Amino acid sequence: MHISPSILSTFITLLVTIGPIETAVVFAGLTAGIHRSERISLATRSVTIATGVLLLFAVAGGVVLSLLHISLPAFRVAGGVLLFLQALTLTFSSPGLSSISEGERQEAEGPGDIAVFPLAFPLIAGPGSLSAAVLVMGRTENWIEGGCVLAMIMVCMLSTWLAMLAADRLVLLLGSTGADVVGRISGVLLAGLAVQFVFDGLAAAPFLAG
Repeated sequence: MHISPSILSTFITLLVTIGPIETAVVFAGLTAGIHRSERISLATRSVTIATGVLLLFAVAGGVVLSLLHISLPAFRVAGGVLLFLQALTLTFSSPGLSSISEGERQEAEGPGDIAVFPLAFPLIAGPGSLSAAVLVMGRTENWIEGGCVLAMIMVCMLSTWLAMLAADRLVLLLGSTGADVVGRISGVLLAGLAVQFVFDGLAAAPFLAG
């Protein structure tokens, strides 16, 4: 059976918006000085929570849009614009929409559990990745394609968990320059995908499709 949404396109969209490497770099900074066993626990819990949120948005996002009387073409355009803004911030090396602010970073460095905030949300399951989950699921035409999208989310989240466990090694290996290069390349790829979502939304708009 033909699968219309490209698996590669879906994977890249989710991978770039979730950003395993960028997440690992921030995770290394937030958990510096914490015992490894606790870091593993934090990584596992944050990824588990974020995975649940992303899967929920992917599965139920269309229903929520229907209840709010928001058409899928309209959300494709809005989501594409949101992803394009994130692409710009990645390309020009400023904090993305899924990153945490300086105030959030300071709050996270204080005592308390950071698995939910800011690790699970907004660092992993941020506005960009949540929008991407709904958008790529909205392009599916049958349960097989939907299953592929859910599988891609799981693969991306597994990659994020592994990157968080190897955060210190990644930081040493990439350095600030390497992380910057990865972010810029990701931004360029995401920009193209975001524009395609806008084109798809405009093509399916009632006033243009008719």
